[in-house]
Amino acid sequence: MKILYIAEIIGKAGVYALKKCLPDIKKEKNPDFVIACADGATGGNGLGRNHAAYIRKLGVHVLTTGECCFYKKDLTENISQLPYVLRPENLNAEAPGIGCRVYYTTVDGNPKQKVAVAVLLGQSGFNRMHANSPFSGLAALLERLRQETPYTVIDFHALATAEKQTFFAMADGSCSAVIGSHTRVQTADERILPGGTVVITDAGRTGSIESVGGCSRESRIREYISGIPDWTKDAWEKPALQGLFFELAGNGKAVTVERLSIAAPEPPVAEAGGEAVC
Repeated sequence: MKILYIAEIIGKAGVYALKKCLPDIKKEKNPDFVIACADGATGGNGLGRNHAAYIRKLGVHVLTTGECCFYKKDLTENISQLPYVLRPENLNAEAPGIGCRVYYTTVDGNPKQKVAVAVLLGQSGFNRMHANSPFSGLAALLERLRQETPYTVIDFHALATAEKQTFFAMADGSCSAVIGSHTRVQTADERILPGGTVVITDAGRTGSIESVGGCSRESRIREYISGIPDWTKDAWEKPALQGLFFELAGNGKAVTVERLSIAAPEPPVAEAGGEAVC
């Protein structure tokens, strides 16, 4: 089983980079299953319903989110009807949508292969969304998913490095991969742990690399000076797709892992202005 994880898509530049880079990656790597973090795809914070449908159309099987999962009303109202969009599993049961799901994919011509994907939200540093402990229910969650398939992937959307490293240690040997997201800065610590689990502290971002987390440097500077939140201005300098590509054996253990950072062509002026992205 070959899985491609696309790091957090940020704004229109992220959608553009995905559109331009994904076809070539598929030709080269031939992944069986594609996961993308889309927590910042719409305006740098959150995911709108139209963007979700468009990203799915571009060839992504599953879209994961994080603390911004309910920032866009149109997605919140429809997320229960979108099985390819996952919100964090460790939210309260009253939250709409689902946080884990078993999907079918085709491997070597066999359309009945199953892949389980789950999203868990960390607890450190989030002040607008409060999740239950991602640690307390982990063993039961993975046991339930492994009854369906040996291929189990967790997107751990967390801020604190220490929380991520502790989570990796707890999950090692119980799932195929734990991929860190949220900080939007790609780390160089991708590896296979002794128990056979792929981990990386953060897979990075898909969008402008010459930016602050995919957003305009000027707008982020203004926010820190004024104290007024501002996520409205996309950055377009040096668009790229970042992520992780890994291969799993039949028992769900990792065989190989490769960190990706692929530059996209510079966009035309009209496209960078937001007129022709989607």
